[in-house]
Amino acid sequence: MDKQAKHRSGSVVVIGLGRFGAGVAQSLVTLGHDVLAIEEDADTVQSLSSVLPHVVQADSTDLETLKQLAVGDFSHAVVAIGGNLEASVLTILNVSQLGVKDIWAKAIDPRHGRIAERVGAHHVVYPEADMGERVAHLVTGKMIDFIEFDDGFAIAKTRSPMETHGKTLAQSNVRQRHGVTIVGIKRRHQDFIYAKAETEIKPGDHLIVAGPTPKVERFAALY
Repeated sequence: MDKQAKHRSGSVVVIGLGRFGAGVAQSLVTLGHDVLAIEEDADTVQSLSSVLPHVVQADSTDLETLKQLAVGDFSHAVVAIGGNLEASVLTILNVSQLGVKDIWAKAIDPRHGRIAERVGAHHVVYPEADMGERVAHLVTGKMIDFIEFDDGFAIAKTRSPMETHGKTLAQSNVRQRHGVTIVGIKRRHQDFIYAKAETEIKPGDHLIVAGPTPKVERFAALY
């Protein structure tokens, strides 16, 4: 990877190529970003060399090694080391010392997350916990899809409740009655419909709903 590429605003270094890290790296490559992937395990590096253009075997807890890889030139870093707390913390600290301005860290629990933030992570994600919560919402059948953000705000795809059938959004008054906003409708064999006041909801419609997480959950339970 050339020096110029590393200074592009979308350049990302991904450190730790377990299932989560490898998935992030591959997705970033697919989206057209300049990605350097770093992993200590040689077998993992070998297995991913055919799908990641720039993947190297290196010890990310060694600051000098990261300097040689010019990690400080990247715009973003994803530290995806979850199972080894010491390696995760040392890596985050190293990346922070090298001056990367946007550091994302994977954490396995709140304690790990708090430590990650203290040593330099700007964003902490909990992929296992987040996926567990998402599956819990989906397995009951109340929601078809669910995403929650850090500030207690959620977006969900859910089936339209009977009380909305045959009514326009203005008539159903969902925002005032339930505290959520219907932002779109997906109807069988039709394109996505952006919600307007005059949009009529029909039986079988799937609604894209946004709002505070508890209110989204309660609205989905109406079905």
